[in-house]
Amino acid sequence: MANLYKKDAPFQVYISFKKYLDILEHIRYNDRLEYRANYAESLLDKTKNFKELKDGFQDPLLLEKHQDLIRLLLADLFPTGLTNNEIKAASIPLSNITFNYTERFTAILKEAGKDFEIELRNIDDDEFYVFCCCLILQSCFKRDIKTTLPFYYDIPNRQGIMKHYKITVNADFTEVYPAPGTVVPSDEIVDMLLENLDDPGLWKKYFPSESWILKGFTIISLVDCTSEVALSDLKSSMISIDPGNFSPDNNLMEIFKSYFDVAELNFGLMLFNKKDQRLEKLPIYESLFTHHILDFWINTFDEETRKTTISNINYNPRPVVISNVENLDHEIRTLPSFKILKENNINSFMVIPLVKDGELLAIMEFTSPIKSSFNGLKLKKIDFFTDMILFSLNRFSFEKNYQIEAIIQREYTTIHDSVVWKFRNEAEKYFNASLARKIYTLRQISFKNLTPLFGISDIRSSSEKRFRLMLEDLNRQIGCLQGIFALMNAEPEKYILALEIFENELNHEIKADSEQRFQRLLRDEVHPYLQAKLEIKSSSEVKAKIKEYFAQVFSQSDLFYASRKNLDDSITLVNRKLADVLDESQNDAQQIFPHYYERFKSDGVEHTLYTGQNIAPELPYHSKTVRRLRYWQLKTICRMEREFRSFKKDLPVPLDIASLIFVYNEKIDIRFRMDEKRFDVDGAYNSYYEIIKKRLDKAHVKGSSDRITCPGKITIVYFGMENQREYLEYIGKLQKKEVLKNDVEFLKVEDLQGITGLLALRVSFV
Repeated sequence: MANLYKKDAPFQVYISFKKYLDILEHIRYNDRLEYRANYAESLLDKTKNFKELKDGFQDPLLLEKHQDLIRLLLADLFPTGLTNNEIKAASIPLSNITFNYTERFTAILKEAGKDFEIELRNIDDDEFYVFCCCLILQSCFKRDIKTTLPFYYDIPNRQGIMKHYKITVNADFTEVYPAPGTVVPSDEIVDMLLENLDDPGLWKKYFPSESWILKGFTIISLVDCTSEVALSDLKSSMISIDPGNFSPDNNLMEIFKSYFDVAELNFGLMLFNKKDQRLEKLPIYESLFTHHILDFWINTFDEETRKTTISNINYNPRPVVISNVENLDHEIRTLPSFKILKENNINSFMVIPLVKDGELLAIMEFTSPIKSSFNGLKLKKIDFFTDMILFSLNRFSFEKNYQIEAIIQREYTTIHDSVVWKFRNEAEKYFNASLARKIYTLRQISFKNLTPLFGISDIRSSSEKRFRLMLEDLNRQIGCLQGIFALMNAEPEKYILALEIFENELNHEIKADSEQRFQRLLRDEVHPYLQAKLEIKSSSEVKAKIKEYFAQVFSQSDLFYASRKNLDDSITLVNRKLADVLDESQNDAQQIFPHYYERFKSDGVEHTLYTGQNIAPELPYHSKTVRRLRYWQLKTICRMEREFRSFKKDLPVPLDIASLIFVYNEKIDIRFRMDEKRFDVDGAYNSYYEIIKKRLDKAHVKGSSDRITCPGKITIVYFGMENQREYLEYIGKLQKKEVLKNDVEFLKVEDLQGITGLLALRVSFV
């Protein structure tokens, strides 16, 4: 059996003309017009010896074998009088295999070249599979699910211009039914599948590969919609430009060629700098765009003429269209500046000013070496995408200003860019008052009714590790000193006794000031004594031991620090890596909705987001904003955990992190504290939130000695069942992506001072 699909599908496909032959049977016995009945009978007689045409077959070579018979059979569906006008063919359902072409379709394929292979445009394997399943639901389950997807063929013409054809499909001559042994899904399962269109694995479970029969043939008709598709592609290219990373779309020229139906075309665009009254190239497009006409504009005229011309364009922004430069007046063609056209083989061009609200934003040029490529009709087509060009230019201008502001904020001040507008408003009032020589007192900067999002990735047991490594350093230092003093016989008895006392104290009954007293002993007595031994006559062995000892002493504290330094280096690396992931992900979160963001590094990284309408009053804000930010936060902490695991094995001191998210539904206010130059929660009521934050990471599971946080897991603390349902939804999404395991724990948090009723979810990372 031949596989008629290049992609996996739930169908076994058979080419069959049964349904059409049945129609001919009906005409043969029921049509009142004798000539039609005789015609149908004649066709049936010609096919009666070829049962495969009715029973179905899977070998596409039989299409070629029966080519003449099939053409005769389908003559009514392919009228001869329309063959040079219609772009039409028969097709194996949902396949790239087509046959029985009209003359116009044949000519189109011939122009594309013998190596061209016709294929559907922009449909991936999973999308194709689910679409096939939806056809089964429509055909056999009578579900009206509107599965119509726009299908296109992209076929190049003789000049190499990509032409786009929209496909309409007539499936009247197909039938779908389950293969023997196929289990037909229940209505409940179908409802569940329709709720999960983005889960192809689930569809394949209930509609396995080749579990249904698709028999028949389809009639496809093509409509040339090159301009419409190219226009759509052009708009998509403009919209999809990443404001944070402007990069040229290398397909842009091909899109323009298709849209204008010009095989050889160049495009250029320059921005107008209003401040300096001059045109500027876009640096990111220098390798893609040409600027022959615009370069001529910049370089030929003197400064005064150029500014006058720009001023005139603002008042009268009419485009210039030259269909054929040979038709220009002889006087123009003899000008020295005219040679720029000849040097760059420009025989047809358009120059179009882009003006919005009476201000010139940019100038576009289209040029071609082919005469008569551009004319008034081509110019008219520009009207359909001018608004999109203007939109992209405004976007670029906004992003440029945003990036400049971001650099200022990052390099010169600590005020977060999402709230700087309020500081700027207040600063502007202060500045205007100073100009008018009036006294103006700066008001407090505050934001009210914000929703906080708090998260922490805490380095577990760092205090215990630091204490243990401190003992390790100090014991090694005491042992080293004891070894030196042992070489000096009984001379430094008082130091030997003091070291024994400190050693016993460190390892049995350490006190809060033990380290400080030991440090004072070293600085005031032991180290001066050892330095003196280096100055006077001492054995070479003693001097070598003393030098070896001082090589291990950390000069700022007079203590051994190697073990603790390894810990501090490990913590610094963890903090830096986690903070980098968090800061990078912030770019995505700010796109959801501008919000105030702060993070702190200590033994781990904690972060807080404050979001609400007051942060960006001019933007639409709704409840889904918080949900999207919460999901972003959960995904980001999962990403931080994955990043940590990737470098954990390389840490000088093994560490673990435990992650926590605190979900708080009440609105809070924040106020900028001028003395500390930072935001903090405002008011006694809002401080309740801060109290909970500070006590959570050390909290225990109610009725247990276990902490609610745990390495390798993320803990989500919340108050009510509404939050539980919300986060179970997020967790479910990440479980499907194999980011989290299916081991969700439902916990109660121990009562904290003044805080009761906290609940928690805990789930492991994959």
